[in-house]
Amino acid sequence: MNKHHEPTGPSAGDQITLRGPAELADALPYLMGFHPTDSVVMVALHGRRGRFGGRLRLGIPRSPREWPFVSDQLADCLVTGSERRGGRPEGIVVFLCQDPAEGESGKQVMERLRPFAQRLRTACGALDVPVFEALCISDGRYWSYCCPDGRCCPPEGNVLALPGTSVMAAAAAYAGIQVRGSLREMEARLAPPPQRPADQEQVRALDAAGLALVPRILAGAEREQVGAETLALARRLMKRLGEHRPGSAGWPDADAGDDALIAHDEAAAVILGLQDRETRDRAAEWMEGPDADPALRLWRALARRCAGAYETHAAAPLTLAGWVAWSTGDEPGARVALSRALRSDPEYTFAQLLHQACNEGIDPESLRRCLRQERAERKRPPHTRAARTRPATRSVRPQAAGKQGTPSAKVRPAAAAARGRTRRRDGQRGRSGR
Repeated sequence: MNKHHEPTGPSAGDQITLRGPAELADALPYLMGFHPTDSVVMVALHGRRGRFGGRLRLGIPRSPREWPFVSDQLADCLVTGSERRGGRPEGIVVFLCQDPAEGESGKQVMERLRPFAQRLRTACGALDVPVFEALCISDGRYWSYCCPDGRCCPPEGNVLALPGTSVMAAAAAYAGIQVRGSLREMEARLAPPPQRPADQEQVRALDAAGLALVPRILAGAEREQVGAETLALARRLMKRLGEHRPGSAGWPDADAGDDALIAHDEAAAVILGLQDRETRDRAAEWMEGPDADPALRLWRALARRCAGAYETHAAAPLTLAGWVAWSTGDEPGARVALSRALRSDPEYTFAQLLHQACNEGIDPESLRRCLRQERAERKRPPHTRAARTRPATRSVRPQAAGKQGTPSAKVRPAAAAARGRTRRRDGQRGRSGR
């Protein structure tokens, strides 16, 4: 399961008192940074006043047969993760968010998911952590699975507050917290559009690029040359994107504009080149300053080009998109991109490490510092370079972000650790590492 375990939110100094199911339902998008469609969300509460702690999101399993196992796993993950970051939760709030299927009402969604809600409550109770509230949010309404009082929680549900009209919305705006649309919309920016005729042309371009580039990468002799060509082309594409700023239209038009600026053969060449781990790690250095925005737009555009049999190739640009988003402070966007990377390739080590580090609230500056050092070292004349420490053996103690405390374990920089772990697999995978 690709779980989003989210330790951060409004700072400890921004105290907002929420009373009752209505205000909890309204707060959910601000806690997550987006509207978590088709998701189960669990939020840990700490202390006598119920301070929000770690939060966890997972897509609702389609089969009810999975609900008991998933419930146990989610409860254990949230409780043990909270303990690692500083304290066992006093309680948990559960949200089940799902739009009705065709011909289904929101109330029917609520009743269909009731056994799942009960199973989650039981799983948390088995760990001696009670569920204080469990809400179903569907079709613009919310229902409480815990409140039996029909005066405040009627059978037909309650209408959600209009966006931007609540106390939580005002406090979030003051604190600079943004809601980036729905999870479905965020994921759509990272996936090939459905039924797009251009996908077949892109697949043919990827086939051609594979025939031309993969033998050169695997042969070894031309590997560095292919990497240099890939990075140079990516740089040209970033420059092209940077010269065409998105207008005031929404993200679908902005993404379509980016797609139109990149030819099929250009996209294919960069996608195939990024399958080499060292080339990918060099591309990860474009994570801040004026490089960050065009790089993020490029990685998203390339992820949208990984169609058909090339879906797993999206793990590289998706992971780079997640890294740039995290590096620039967009943690919700980073988690969505990294989760999609792991969905494309669950064994992609670079995505695994970044996803874990982001979810544990680690400060990305330690990783940025590592990449800056490697970039500076490459620019030095060969005879002045210091003996290079093997990346897989280096470690740094990161600084935690958010309010959950500093992790006690040492964490290697993700790019360096990924290279170290994937080096062992080169014999099986050639030189196109994870």
